[in-house]
Amino acid sequence: METFGARLHRAVAERGPLCVGIDPHPGLLADWGLPDDVAGLERFSRTVVEAIGDRVAVVKPQSAFFERFGARGVGVLESTIRQLRNAGALVLLDVKRGDIGSTVRAYASAYLDPSSPLYVDAITASPYLGVGSLAPMISTAAAHGGGVFVLALTSNPEGAAVQRAVGADGRTVAQTVIDEISQLNRGAEPLGSFGLVVGATIGETGHDLGAVNGPLLAPGLGAQGGTPAGLRTVFGAALPSVLPSYSREVLGAGPEPAALRAAAERVLTECRAALSTAGLTDGSVTLR
Repeated sequence: METFGARLHRAVAERGPLCVGIDPHPGLLADWGLPDDVAGLERFSRTVVEAIGDRVAVVKPQSAFFERFGARGVGVLESTIRQLRNAGALVLLDVKRGDIGSTVRAYASAYLDPSSPLYVDAITASPYLGVGSLAPMISTAAAHGGGVFVLALTSNPEGAAVQRAVGADGRTVAQTVIDEISQLNRGAEPLGSFGLVVGATIGETGHDLGAVNGPLLAPGLGAQGGTPAGLRTVFGAALPSVLPSYSREVLGAGPEPAALRAAAERVLTECRAALSTAGLTDGSVTLR
């Protein structure tokens, strides 16, 4: 069984270092001339998949924007996941789940077990009940070749009060999360399957990301103010492990598929240029 880390490493080598979100919020639906209902949701999602599903390494649907329509919206999400898989993209479901006991096991089954209609390659998760509480997600992902991206340093201003709080051992909460995820990836080749979420707009972090040996998802690029050139400031020596993530910057170019493809190609070119400064000579990046 191929690990998520290996699949991601290959996808980035073949398609380039880019993750694009599918975030069908009401404003975007309106901008596309679509109704804020299940029909508009389905049209929006299908258009994005048709435009970029066969070109982008990772596509990241935001589950909440589907869930708000209830069972029919979740049905569109299931269909979108299937379409993305058929197009060859890796699917990272942005759900930010976190809980304990039987509940976190249920989340793991819902998203990381191949028998589920919501099965995806990887999910985002919240560690703020303790990284250990995510053990069922980690073990289910490992058993089925999946991945988990754990929140570490997020760009929202409220996050710092928790993430940068210092524990009795002198480490911040974020550094503790970073260190525990690093242990999960120890010795993995060519790349660990367990990643971190680090906002692209937070600037110099003061944290050590050098031993993660897994992917570093960098949301917040484009409309939220982050730039590819600024990734070096945020990630430093860990830059080769960064997976840049865009949503509105690409989605806002719709609804024409050609315009969506052009926007994705433009930001990919910018990301290649920025990540190539990490010492890679061919203008591409292979996560490591």
